[in-house]
Amino acid sequence: MSTITLARPRSPLIGWLAVVSLMLGIFTIVTSEILPIGLLPVIGADFGVSDGTTGLTMTLPGVVAAVAAPTVTLTTARLDRRVMLCVLMAVLAMADVLAAVATSYWVMLISRALVGLTIGGFWSIGAGLAGRLVPPPAVGTATAVIFSSVPLGSVLGVPAGTLIGDLAGWRTAFLVLAALAVLVLAALLTLLPPLPAQQATSPRVLLDLLRARGTAIALSATFLVVLAHFGTYTYVTPFLQDVTGLAPAAVGAVLLAYGVAGVAGNFLAGRAVAAHPRATFAVCGCLIAATTLALPSVGGTAVGAVASLVLWGLAYGGVPVCSQASFIAASPHTPEAATVVFTSSFQATFALGAFLGGRVVDAFSVSTVMICGGLVALLMAVSLRAFSSAEGAPPGSGRGGRS
Repeated sequence: MSTITLARPRSPLIGWLAVVSLMLGIFTIVTSEILPIGLLPVIGADFGVSDGTTGLTMTLPGVVAAVAAPTVTLTTARLDRRVMLCVLMAVLAMADVLAAVATSYWVMLISRALVGLTIGGFWSIGAGLAGRLVPPPAVGTATAVIFSSVPLGSVLGVPAGTLIGDLAGWRTAFLVLAALAVLVLAALLTLLPPLPAQQATSPRVLLDLLRARGTAIALSATFLVVLAHFGTYTYVTPFLQDVTGLAPAAVGAVLLAYGVAGVAGNFLAGRAVAAHPRATFAVCGCLIAATTLALPSVGGTAVGAVASLVLWGLAYGGVPVCSQASFIAASPHTPEAATVVFTSSFQATFALGAFLGGRVVDAFSVSTVMICGGLVALLMAVSLRAFSSAEGAPPGSGRGGRS
């Protein structure tokens, strides 16, 4: 990482505030992306479409983001990163406003495509800027702060947005996110220094990374666990309402408990992943499998549903940090390229999971999709252990650039 000091803010405090502004930017983006999870039934009812069809509001951003991550990063590789981040945050604000005022489902989908464009570009560019904002000894901590936005958005953004939607309507929740995006844009303009392009990511760097064995293992594990999680979690609100019998306000409270557990899971996984990367990742997969497989049986009662969702949140809180660590381990000297591959693969699988889950929900039931997701998560844990055993290393080993 370059040590050119001109790219850094004038004081350590401003540097850390710039890091926080990036974290808030990704938090706003992640929350905008997955907000429909908690509001799926009311959005679908407003536009007169089924829960499975409404799930396209989750699928489309992931598809666009998967394409945008490498495309935006490569085509804007020589542009000032500060300018790109600000433009993308402005696009997000417009997308959330468009969702709030959408008069048809097609307009809603257009807004969701714009969210996907922002995800792919902002996440890939912003996540690797810590080394240009703080002194070298603090880069690791700053990077962790930036990436904390991913689980925080996943596990706190949805329940908070759901509560706002229950109190003031789902459109208000999107307006609140638009206002937050504008505030983040102001912070980025104020706090980020000029960030001219350095060590631009090239197609060759990405291809070399994709050929690495560690990348293949990271891709496999990420694909299976993200497919399992978003194929099921996208439809958790219909499950809690139709199977458990909870009122909308109670669903928001359960998702908030899920969120708190997810934050705890993020920090627990963050501490464990350095020493035992694959074992930590496999444990997350096992817990997601256990909870989703158990939900159709125990989720008929409020106590069983809450207990399952809390354990589920604890498990998923560790997934992004484990997945990102796997890709970074496969390419420690090209962090932006690793982040691009991580973002693209995560988002593509996110979209596929939401899409396939919707098809299962519409064809069978929301309980069936939980069972299917649990089996996929179990396959992830088993395959990760098989990879480790085939290499002659214990599941927790991280030697040799392995995930």
